[in-house]
Amino acid sequence: MKSARGLFRRAIAHSVPGLHSTPALARQVTAAFADRLGAAAPTAEALRDIDPWHLAAELTSFNAGLHAHRESWGRLTETGTALCPVVDGEVLPETPWPALTGARASGTELLVGHARDEFRYFSVMSGRYGTFTEEDAHAALELHAPQPDGARAYRAAFPQAGPEELVETVYSDALFRMPSQKLAEANAAAGGTSYLFELCWVAPVLGGILGACHSLDMPLAFGTLDSPVGIQLIGEEPTPEAVALSRELQEAWVRFVTTGDAGWSAHRPGEHLTRVLGTESKTLPYPEQASRQIWEGHTPAPFDLS
Repeated sequence: MKSARGLFRRAIAHSVPGLHSTPALARQVTAAFADRLGAAAPTAEALRDIDPWHLAAELTSFNAGLHAHRESWGRLTETGTALCPVVDGEVLPETPWPALTGARASGTELLVGHARDEFRYFSVMSGRYGTFTEEDAHAALELHAPQPDGARAYRAAFPQAGPEELVETVYSDALFRMPSQKLAEANAAAGGTSYLFELCWVAPVLGGILGACHSLDMPLAFGTLDSPVGIQLIGEEPTPEAVALSRELQEAWVRFVTTGDAGWSAHRPGEHLTRVLGTESKTLPYPEQASRQIWEGHTPAPFDLS
C-alpha cells in the first residue's frame, strides 16, 4: 500500500499465507459470522461489543463449519479459516506478489521461510491424517493448483504420490510454501535482498507423524520451547537437537535484525539458494523445485465467490 512505502527497512515473515479475499466474499463471510453471533450489524463496531473470549470460541466453531458454504464460498472453505486480508483496492490495493513484480513496491531486506510439511499439522489435528482419498486429492488439485494445468502438472511431477501426499503437497504449496518462496523471489527482483529458509526438522512428538509442520518454527525462533505450543510440538523435555536448532534460528534473527544479513547466501532469481534447517543445517538450492516450477508464472489469487 502506498501509505506504507518507505516505512520498513527490514522484515521477517514465516509461513507467508496465500490467503486473501475479495470484498464480495468478505461481505458474505462477515454477514454470516455476525448473524451467528447475533450482532446488531456486520461491522467492526458491532463486534467490539462482544466478549473477546466468546468471539474467539465462536470463530473456532464457525471455521469448523465452513464446508457448509462450499458452493458459494469456494476455495476459502477448504482452508480451515474464515479470516484473511481483504484486497479492497484502498487499504490493500493488491496482493504483495504482483505489487513487487510490477515495480509498484520497492524491495527491502527480507528474511522469509516456511516449514517443509506445512499442512501436516492441520491434517493431524483435524483427524484427517491417513484418511485422504482419491476424491480428496482431485478436489484439492482442482481447487488449489494453479489453473489451467496445475492438477495435471502435480500428477506428472509426483507420479508415485498417493492421495495423501498429493493433498498434503498441494495444500502446503498453495497456503504457505509457494507464497513464501515467491515473496522472497519477487522481493529480490524488485531490488531487495531476500533470505529464504525451509524448516526440515521433524517435530518429535506423536512418533514424528507431524513432520516439519506449521507452527514448529515459532517456539524455535522465539526460544520458547517450554511454551504451550513448544510442549505440544517438541515435548516437555526438549532434545539437544531442538535446543541447538532454536539457538541457530534465534541467532539468524538477531543477525538479520542488526545487520541485514541472515548468515547464508541470499535467495536470487536463477539461484534460489535456501537455508535448509535441520539437525545439520545446509545452504542448498530450493528443495521444493518441482512445486516452484509448477507455480512458475502464477501467484496466489484472492478467494472469491464461486
